[in-house]
Amino acid sequence: MNILITGATGFVGKHLVAKLAEHKLTVLSRDINQAAKVLGNHHTFIEDIAQLNNLDNFDAVINLAGEPIVAKRWTKNQKIRICHSRWDITQKLSQLIASSQRPPTAFISASAIGYYGRQGQEPVDEHSQFHDEFSHQICQKWEQLAIEADSSTTRVCIPRIGIVLGKNGGALSKMLPPFKLGLGGPIGKGKQGMSWIHQDDLVALIIWMLTTPTTRGIYNATAPNPVSNAEFSSALGKALNRPAKIIAPPLALRLAMGEMSELLTEGQYVLPTRALSEGFTFKFTDVNSALAAIA
Repeated sequence: MNILITGATGFVGKHLVAKLAEHKLTVLSRDINQAAKVLGNHHTFIEDIAQLNNLDNFDAVINLAGEPIVAKRWTKNQKIRICHSRWDITQKLSQLIASSQRPPTAFISASAIGYYGRQGQEPVDEHSQFHDEFSHQICQKWEQLAIEADSSTTRVCIPRIGIVLGKNGGALSKMLPPFKLGLGGPIGKGKQGMSWIHQDDLVALIIWMLTTPTTRGIYNATAPNPVSNAEFSSALGKALNRPAKIIAPPLALRLAMGEMSELLTEGQYVLPTRALSEGFTFKFTDVNSALAAIA
């Protein structure tokens, strides 16, 4: 299979590329030299999507590109970067698919569980309503631009990705330092939902979408058993053999991080109803075993 992939040098992308070794990959990257160092120089690399007039030569497209949402404080300019780093590439890919005489049969374009916004204690799945806030607004347009490519010849799959747990990056890379020092613990009362997924399961889910012709539309890319922030903190402390009792005050996070702190102080309990009903099997369904395998 000939696959075009964006966001290949990111935390998830690197792992996915390794698992797609049997396929011919074309990687879109702004820094070709760095991408070749990270991924290996046996792939094909292109620096600018403008180099492509159509996608006739590709069997599938996987779109993981986007400015990390927690990289910097959410200033007005950073919000613009977060949005357009997702929207612009997705729109261009959909346009290229539409202009192809032999378009790819699959377009897998990432989204996030931020689509649902804050949800309190009630579990949500792919049919649930959303709370309108910045995270939803990012994802809503991101998904809309991808769905424009859906047709009788191209099926569009959109994984709404939760908190990805894995080694050497992702959410855990920011959580581990205080927990390793025994300074970790819940945020506030710790009741907010944390909908997580092990990196191996996320990659397997994307490949399942890629290779299962009946998949189409929205899928929650989260493990079947979301947990509260307090439960997650306890599991991480246990995996590291460290106490996890120090409470982080939400007000302090708000002062330090601004609006972005709401990603930590609010949450969702997201269920992967569609993936389960259509036959996908998760390897890691319990947060304790997932964190133990990583730590």
